[in-house]
Amino acid sequence: MTAITYKVTGMTCEHCVHAVTEELTGVGGVTGVNVELVPGGASLVTVNCDAELPAEAVSAALDEAGEYRLATG
Repeated sequence: MTAITYKVTGMTCEHCVHAVTEELTGVGGVTGVNVELVPGGASLVTVNCDAELPAEAVSAALDEAGEYRLATG
């Protein structure tokens, strides 16, 4: 099992946490998602999965959830 933490922008509330968690949980191989919400900043999203996920899969799930993006840098 692998745990990967991503910095995600655009999350402001518990609704955002729910939307992101739901979409990421639907990605194949994901076994769990934990979000440390940082309103107005880069929230920390930890994804537990069977193997490392392609960044494109994570970005696509965030886009499907709303206006959320992987933070750069």
